[in-house]
Amino acid sequence: MSTIAPETSTSNRSRAGFGRKVRAYVALTKPRVLELLLVSTVPVMFLAADGMPNLWLVLATVIGGSMSAGSAAAFNMYIDRDIDAHMQRTENRPIVTGEIPPRNALIFAWTLAIVSTVWFLLTTNVLTAALSATAIFFYVVIYTMILKRRTEQNIVWGGIAGCFPVLIGWAAVANSLDWAAFILFALVFLWTPPHYWPLSIKYAADYANTDVPMLGATRDGVQVGLQIILYAWATVACSLLLIPVAGMGLVYTVSALVFGGWFLYESHRLYNRTVRRETAGPMRVFHASITYLTLVFVAVAIDPLLPF
Repeated sequence: MSTIAPETSTSNRSRAGFGRKVRAYVALTKPRVLELLLVSTVPVMFLAADGMPNLWLVLATVIGGSMSAGSAAAFNMYIDRDIDAHMQRTENRPIVTGEIPPRNALIFAWTLAIVSTVWFLLTTNVLTAALSATAIFFYVVIYTMILKRRTEQNIVWGGIAGCFPVLIGWAAVANSLDWAAFILFALVFLWTPPHYWPLSIKYAADYANTDVPMLGATRDGVQVGLQIILYAWATVACSLLLIPVAGMGLVYTVSALVFGGWFLYESHRLYNRTVRRETAGPMRVFHASITYLTLVFVAVAIDPLLPF
């Protein structure tokens, strides 16, 4: 019978513990949200460059943007740890479970904020660094600390923080801002409510139990469904403004119309099922909104690379 040496067993436990700790810190950055933010950053760099941007600059912007968004997420988890412990969707976050002490999470958040700002200053320009710092401030102070627990319009105005990656990507390339960048900023702004409100419908009980006035918890399904439709139509209309302003070609035009039409269909479907008091399935719209935004921004990147 073979035996495992005590030193080997201790070493394996140590590596496993280190791996869990690393995964916990990664979880603090909300990697799935981070992925979505980068989807709206990199394609804009192609449009700003009117073609292929400098790949080193793209990499530098992705690294800086990841640290910046991760910082905002870590601050958010630190501040919201009291309500996260009472919500099904967030009860396994690393601060709630005790995997990461609150003080360590706060230090981690500040470190990422400072390092990301310095990184942008060294690798891009002052405008990009300033936009990154503003995005962190808006998400942490304006949304998390001021709006989230006070108004059902929290995600509307607080969602502005999620629009900044568009400006960051443009500024990293051009060291300035343009009307096309502001249209894409508005696109993400209008897209955020119909993206998040279906999630608030699904977890309405959680939000109600923690006194967080998300629209899905404060209004009935018909009212929320109508708001989702209105914002979805505004989102698609805004996406079409980019065609004349930025001179977008066939790929973007077709993508904006086709994928926008699908997004509208799913939004109306949710509303109609809610009116008929059927099981609404709000997460279908939630996932559709992610796919819609991803495909539209992929088209933003592809369009400048083509000759037509």
